[in-house]
Amino acid sequence: MAGPAGTLTVPRPPTALDLEQARLMIARHLAPTPLLASPGLGRGVLLKLESAQPTGSFKVRGALAALGGLATDLPVVATSAGNHGLGVAWAAQLLGRQATIVVPESASPAKLEKLSRFRATTVRHGQSFREAEAYGHDLTGAGAHYLSPYNDAQVIAGQATIGAELEHLEGPLTVVAPIGGGGLIAGLACWAAGRGDVQLVGVEAASSPAMSAALGAHSRDRPCAATIADGIAGGIEPGSVTVELARARLDRLVQVTEDEIAEAIGFLATEHGVVAEGAGAVGTAALLGGQVRVVGTTIVLLSGRNISLALLAAVLDRSTNAGA
Repeated sequence: MAGPAGTLTVPRPPTALDLEQARLMIARHLAPTPLLASPGLGRGVLLKLESAQPTGSFKVRGALAALGGLATDLPVVATSAGNHGLGVAWAAQLLGRQATIVVPESASPAKLEKLSRFRATTVRHGQSFREAEAYGHDLTGAGAHYLSPYNDAQVIAGQATIGAELEHLEGPLTVVAPIGGGGLIAGLACWAAGRGDVQLVGVEAASSPAMSAALGAHSRDRPCAATIADGIAGGIEPGSVTVELARARLDRLVQVTEDEIAEAIGFLATEHGVVAEGAGAVGTAALLGGQVRVVGTTIVLLSGRNISLALLAAVLDRSTNAGA
């Protein structure tokens, strides 16, 4: 991660001040996302619809908190053709800031079209995400700030504000959340640090178990393959603060298969009329598959809705045929 002059800064956990500033920033600009009862998943299960955010994903929280904590004249660079890029572009436009989003040449046209709706500069570079990311880091040499989608104190603090919106619920609570790079679970870990009545359950795609590898739950050499839950696919950069935050507070880490994720997308659409991308549906998949037992109030985070229409149609068609 780079500082104001392109120099490297060491990622750190959020401080109490970071968390409070993020809470105030999010409360000022974003409405709390709704909770929806899901009796089909179990008594006491509530879906937290982060898919209702203006960019269709929780990532806007971290982007808004991070940009709000930087000097107003400091340009920001992010690498993402997905939810992080959309969050940074939306937040930059709202706050009147300069942002550059670097995307690989292989980025989907649908996601590029969404990015084009904002005033952020979009730069296409490289065939892979790693190539685009390396170029994004290069751009910080011109005096910009590179904003990681997860390994950043302010980003993590922004994701922690989800917990602040659950404070009115009486414990004990079980919060089920997707895990990719760990920014979301790290934020929830910061929020839950002082609450003994909160259990945190992380869900990752079995095809891309990056957090399990980072925590040493299995061989670090196990590859991360493609998954329908593309929002939580890929590895975790070395030294990410999210790993130790997860290690300190995560109660359980479970995995779901591609078939289970697809089934969960179909369940959410047919039972609730809710569109969920693969990453947004993994918590639901864990409950449907029995990996998470419902005890008391269980909050399942639907992290996003940004799935292509073609993929959604294919999943729903498969779900319909399976139930015929």
